[in-house]
Amino acid sequence: MKPKTRYVCSECGHHTPKWMGKCPGCDAWNTLEEETVTAAAPSRGPAPVATLRRLDELDVADLPRYRTRLPELDRVLGGGLVPGSLVLVAGDPGVGKSTLLLQAAAAYAEAGLRPLYVSAEESESQVVRRARRLGAAGAPIRVLCSTRLDAVAPAVESAECDVVIVDSIQTLHRSDSTSAPGSVTQVRDTALFFLELAKRTGVPVILVGHVTKEGHLAGPRTVEHMVDAVLYLEGDHLHQLRILRAAKNRFGATSETGVFTMTDGGLTEVGNPSELLLAERGAGQSGSAVIVTLEGTRPLLLEVQALVSGEGFPNPRRVTTGIDPKRLAVLLAVLERRAHVPVASSDVFVNVTGGLRAVEPAIDLGTLLAVASSHRDVPVPDDLVAIGEVGLGGEIRRVGQLARRLQEAAKLGFRRAAVPASAAGELRDLGLTLVPVGHVGEAVEKILAGVAPAIPVGRP
Repeated sequence: MKPKTRYVCSECGHHTPKWMGKCPGCDAWNTLEEETVTAAAPSRGPAPVATLRRLDELDVADLPRYRTRLPELDRVLGGGLVPGSLVLVAGDPGVGKSTLLLQAAAAYAEAGLRPLYVSAEESESQVVRRARRLGAAGAPIRVLCSTRLDAVAPAVESAECDVVIVDSIQTLHRSDSTSAPGSVTQVRDTALFFLELAKRTGVPVILVGHVTKEGHLAGPRTVEHMVDAVLYLEGDHLHQLRILRAAKNRFGATSETGVFTMTDGGLTEVGNPSELLLAERGAGQSGSAVIVTLEGTRPLLLEVQALVSGEGFPNPRRVTTGIDPKRLAVLLAVLERRAHVPVASSDVFVNVTGGLRAVEPAIDLGTLLAVASSHRDVPVPDDLVAIGEVGLGGEIRRVGQLARRLQEAAKLGFRRAAVPASAAGELRDLGLTLVPVGHVGEAVEKILAGVAPAIPVGRP
């Protein structure tokens, strides 16, 4: 008898009896995957009845969090790993997910916990070689290498462990299922098994997941709803900087980020990323400006570089790295029309150094100053940072947490800051001098012409 099949959407989990080009549940194209419908197992007696409790009668003690010698990881988790939680760590292939979690396993072992590392992608010899490179070969970490969930499950159930790390959820599969590893059914069943394990035993489980070419988590979206926290490890393979950020966290804020650098000995925490990112900035160079962006609640100072080349091109090029090209097109139109800087027919290249992406509106003013600086071949003062959103009318608008950004700039030795004029009167005692600007044209003329009357902070 031919087994019954159905088609399940990898985005929303909607299922249909036949294949369709577009999912009727979420309208996504080419997301339906075939899976075999297995018969339900025979009942072995009545199911246990859940106990009803009143909320005001529940007395749950605060569980201690599991902390490591990796403060950046603990910061993103909200202060440490919560017992009984299910955490998903996702990222591009080769970005450092396995490296980070093997270092975390060694850190948990050093803290007196008993970690279990389940490797479904690497053999025992590969795990040992990685551990030697990271200096963790001597840590008491138990390792289980298998791609079969039905072989891993009994070992995990019987093992006396405090933390379980699974690398990765896409490669574990059930032998009794005809679906391929990484399919909707396999990923969902694997996540459900570890969810039940974590909640029943109180042992926290960390799962490793892959992302697609579009940057989304591979597999069904239901997995993101199952887990308690979703962490993304991001970074450019051509640069050493890695950023760990939380997209979901039931036990902490999603605004925190952790910053690492990839070295031969693994991931190393960066205590002051702004100093690292500005270390190679040249002095007195046109086309360069310093911006202050927020990664969660942490302000980062970045250098934005611009190069304006030639003029009179019928189809000028706009090439960006680390900045939204559509946003740059809007800013160039504002610079041309409102500040009368003729860049519409010139090639414009903009780059954010360090391999990071700067997407918030607070970078607008610094980006335009870098472009105007390159066009006029006049450098922006080396001791000045620029913070502000630029509107279509050329007005410079205030941004959030401006005082926090300026405090970070002052710590790194910057003495002046170009800020929105509407917010300048609210800033006091920040250790640097303000240059209030209300319009793009005013900002270009003041800062690049050097005629700005600087207003010290705290004075009217």
